Amino acid sequence: MAPNDSAPRDQGPDPARCFGSVVDAYERGRPGYPIDAVRWLTGDEPLSVLELGAGTGKLTRELVALGHDVHATDPDPAMLDILSRNYVVTRISQTTAEEIPVPDSTFDIVIAAQSYHWFDHEQALPEIARVLKRGGSLSLVWNTRDERIPWVKRLGRVIGSQEQGAGPGEELETSPYFGPVERESFKHWQVIDRSSVQDLVLSRSNVATLSAEARAAKLREVLAFYDDFGRGMDGMQLPYITECYRAVVGIKPQSAPKTLLATQNPAGEEYVGEATQPVALTDAGQLSEVVEPPTDDDSGMLLIDFR
Repeated sequence: MAPNDSAPRDQGPDPARCFGSVVDAYERGRPGYPIDAVRWLTGDEPLSVLELGAGTGKLTRELVALGHDVHATDPDPAMLDILSRNYVVTRISQTTAEEIPVPDSTFDIVIAAQSYHWFDHEQALPEIARVLKRGGSLSLVWNTRDERIPWVKRLGRVIGSQEQGAGPGEELETSPYFGPVERESFKHWQVIDRSSVQDLVLSRSNVATLSAEARAAKLREVLAFYDDFGRGMDGMQLPYITECYRAVVGIKPQSAPKTLLATQNPAGEEYVGEATQPVALTDAGQLSEVVEPPTDDDSGMLLIDFR
């Protein structure tokens, strides 16, 4: 969940890097993603997937359940620690969307759940395009509360609505690296009670960056709301609309060979090396040459080498 590097650095904690401080609340309080939405984002066949801003693995769980070969990344080690304890993925890396330490044309899909709005899009989009295979897709997803319902809108006024309607924005719509953006939405519900609604609030960046006194005041406000609208021990169903987007890579920037960072396989073995040619990790963890895709097909994809 990388911040925009152009943002001022002297205005308190960086909200894009605050989630590690509330990692337990994030894991307990944030909703997951409906499996139908994940199928739309990735397709039915198992693919190689790079997940950016994976956090504690709210989306990772569904990707693994669908049989995808997942490389999960996040800039926050505390978030990745939770993810690694809960899910078995092929690789885990502490990295950002702006500098992805893998060779060109590595993944079928790059996916980001609830994190794309934190990226520096000017740097991240060409980097994402670089690591995608020909015909690969960038898939984005957000859970947004259904604030067409009056009590949900009131809850949004209490806890903050900074992620409502985030979407891919003009950066992706006008990017030379990707084709037209497809859209779809799905409905689902999260059961919350007096305890989990506090975790939901504490996991939000606008609350996590408050002082301890201000956070306590916000929790009191949320509990007063819940006591008015909730159903006590039975909890309440919080409705969400899961907004999904995908775009196929078009122009593919290619990088010069770069240093590979440490990654892990399920056995916990680390691989660290400096690549002098484009390389990839085999299933056995060995380095092998990456074969560039042919350029004489009729896929309509344009390869441009910016070197």
